[in-house]
Amino acid sequence: MTELSPITYHQSPLTLLSPARNADVARAAIQAGADAVYIGAPRFGARQAAGNSIDDIRALVRYARPYGVDILVTLNTLLTDAEKPEAVQMAWDLYEAGVSALIIQDLTLLKENLPPIRLHASTQCDNRTPEQAVRMQQLGFRRLVLARELGINEIQAIREATLQDAAARGVEPIELEAFVHGALCVCYSGRCYLSEQLTGRSANRGCCAQLCRLPYDLLDADMQLLRDDNGQPLAQQYALSLQDLDRSAYLAELIAAGVTTFKIEGRLKDEAYVTNITAYYREKIDQIVDSQTTNDQRPTTKRTFIPNPEKSFHRGETDYFLHGRTPHMANWLTPKSTGEYIGSLLEARGTTLRIQLREGITLHNGDGLTIGAEGCSVNGIDGNLIRINKPLSLSRYTGIPVYRNLDTEFTKNLHAERRVPVDILFEETPNGLCLTYSTVDGRQTGTVNCQLSKNRSVRIRIVNYAKNADRALQTIREQLSKLGDTPYEARRIEIQTPPYFIPISVLNQWRREAVARLTDSVPVAPEPVPHQSVAVSNPERPEALMTCRYCILHELGRCRKQGTKKIEPKYLRTSTGTLLRLEFDCKRCEMRIYLA
Repeated sequence: MTELSPITYHQSPLTLLSPARNADVARAAIQAGADAVYIGAPRFGARQAAGNSIDDIRALVRYARPYGVDILVTLNTLLTDAEKPEAVQMAWDLYEAGVSALIIQDLTLLKENLPPIRLHASTQCDNRTPEQAVRMQQLGFRRLVLARELGINEIQAIREATLQDAAARGVEPIELEAFVHGALCVCYSGRCYLSEQLTGRSANRGCCAQLCRLPYDLLDADMQLLRDDNGQPLAQQYALSLQDLDRSAYLAELIAAGVTTFKIEGRLKDEAYVTNITAYYREKIDQIVDSQTTNDQRPTTKRTFIPNPEKSFHRGETDYFLHGRTPHMANWLTPKSTGEYIGSLLEARGTTLRIQLREGITLHNGDGLTIGAEGCSVNGIDGNLIRINKPLSLSRYTGIPVYRNLDTEFTKNLHAERRVPVDILFEETPNGLCLTYSTVDGRQTGTVNCQLSKNRSVRIRIVNYAKNADRALQTIREQLSKLGDTPYEARRIEIQTPPYFIPISVLNQWRREAVARLTDSVPVAPEPVPHQSVAVSNPERPEALMTCRYCILHELGRCRKQGTKKIEPKYLRTSTGTLLRLEFDCKRCEMRIYLA
């Protein structure tokens, strides 16, 4: 394993929120630098395949507390009346387990007897207007998870509206949380009914069939295959499969617009993905914070890798309307991870390739490659010849871009360790010796009083000075700073005692007791947040199966507002023959999809 190098991380009002499908991934996110983690409850989360037991979440809360990391839990599906008693009981169980907030979609839960816990309005609530934001604030939500489609100016308008409403009512303004990285839904969140209509699996019930990632034929008004500008028929195109979100270059703008929480999408992603992307955004945030202020109250993280989002699941990138509508938001060739661009294909013969690699690129056995719409893996490397696990069926080879969607060496070296700095004071008092560990931010303190007496319950009675004073003090210092199996690391050690001779076993015992008290000094349960039952209802279901800001016309270069007169797509046809009708609302700049 590559030697760990230290990187200091900053604690600030800005929050980096990472996803976790289970407790192991959550712990990896914390070690990589997350300020908070969101994870699914046993049931009723928007990712049905990512549920976790109450016991696992309770243990995760205790693990996260020494690092100052909050655990948020998703209860963000629409519920039937029969499910609400179970959901409410689950909310109480999670509150008692010490989670910091619940993320919900179903507004009728506000009528129920919920525990006094922070509530966050899920992006499934379709939070994309100032009016909706003010409504959520007035309902008592403490944080708003913004729609992914919002631009900087729209986020600013929401911030201004919520600030004005909060000032008028004398309350704390709602916090704004924005997605900055990960997979994108082509439909406004909470407004997608395509999966439910065609498969019976509801996106609003946590079991989306991801029909937006399937291929479609594009048909004109006469039900003929639409053709592109080169005359090629647009058959089996991934016309609804968006590239992945990447707003890492615009974090400062989001902060200026009022965003305080940066959210990484990916509750179905693995530990390697979460570690890499969390570390990447941790660096970006800290660069911004460190340019404005410095202090020495920062946790430190050591890692064995340089974060690179192209090394993890990656469909390409888009800032997705942050600065207006841009071309090529989707990838019509494949819905799979393309990865990082590594060069161009020179020749393909059977299971042998020659690739013109970019400077600095080295391939390894087991690496995954994407060439055109096809994927393969590296089975062997012999000079400039690369053996792959299967022949390609491409009609054209020379000059095709080659991407690597799995870098085995990078993945193997993904490791991060996070430590909280503590100050250690070992002093003599009128009642004996006292050992105190304190986090440098003052949040935690653990103290052990080591009495100097003949009491049999005390393991040592110190009566003699050490013969070698310097060596005795050095031994005390070394033993009290041995914190390798804890969340902590020693920053300053102050010894205010004579050079007593103290057995190492006793020093170790005192250290363990003080560190245990240090960890236990952090309250597991968050401060209660009172809220009252309100009369609300969920929005009515619209006729459209999808309402999208993304537009196929614009993606094709046939936007009506740009004055094009080309033939337009009118229908999408699935591989099983189901027809979907397209409607373009150019006044609202939206695309809607209906069952034809």
